[in-house]
Amino acid sequence: MKFLTISLLWLPLSVCGQIRPVELPLSNLPIQPIGANDLVIVSVYDSPEFTRTVRVGADGYMRLPMMEARIKALGIMPAELESAIAGALMEEGLIVDPSVTVTVAEYNSHPISVMGAVRKPLTFQAAGPVTLLDALARAEGLAPEAGAEILVTRQSSVAGVSGALTERIPVKSLMEAADSELNVKLVGGEEIRVPEAGRVFVLGNVRKPGSFVAQPGSDTTVLKALAMAEGLLPYAAKRVYIYRREASGSKNEIPIELGKIVDRKAPDVPLLANDVLYVPTATGTRAGLAALEKLLLFGSGAMSAMIYAGVH
Repeated sequence: MKFLTISLLWLPLSVCGQIRPVELPLSNLPIQPIGANDLVIVSVYDSPEFTRTVRVGADGYMRLPMMEARIKALGIMPAELESAIAGALMEEGLIVDPSVTVTVAEYNSHPISVMGAVRKPLTFQAAGPVTLLDALARAEGLAPEAGAEILVTRQSSVAGVSGALTERIPVKSLMEAADSELNVKLVGGEEIRVPEAGRVFVLGNVRKPGSFVAQPGSDTTVLKALAMAEGLLPYAAKRVYIYRREASGSKNEIPIELGKIVDRKAPDVPLLANDVLYVPTATGTRAGLAALEKLLLFGSGAMSAMIYAGVH
């Protein structure tokens, strides 16, 4: 931010007992309600003793020198604060007809947090109009492992009851369809969270066992998962297995005739997040789900080593 020093007007700022000149912003920040911890510049014409920068307290109140009463600043506009300060000065008999100007120098009460699967998680102040895409741009965009939705949580009050309201924004519609209604406006106080996409695990006789991002919907299939694992090893079986944990917690083993899919005699099979696609050896020996889950804890390299030792 650029600053312009006014040589003819010195606004006292008390820091550790010292009076320092205040650098006024070159242009005013957007007008919006004042909040806790905001920094405001109070200028009272022909009264330098009241002209200074003041940090609004955490409780939303501020105090000027020589004044007994504190002034509430929370939730009001700068023009309203000007009237409140002028009224307080007259009420305490300090100035007969004060001319007060209030300028917001720094907002600290409108934070927007961007976290999760973004390239640079951060928290910034909403000093002016901000949209969801603006916030994501500040976070340098989505990370490769980002999921299909963006969660925007904000505080709301209905019938006097306050609570958090979360809106789910589909990434594809926001980015590709450029749906302007999904590019929601942010005013501060929002939390933007980008959950990671689910992953599928490919183990067994493949060239590169590991976990891979599961695309939303049915975009991740058996053949696509094998392609991400760089294909089959020479001793791979033609029948593979999907190990899936159901919502009830039960384990399900689904045999897949890979040879028929490759020969286009059967449709490709979609995979769900957290599915384990296991390719056994052509000899027919294969590991069970419990053994595969243990190997997942040690990483795909353990599975590769076991396969290599068994085949060669």
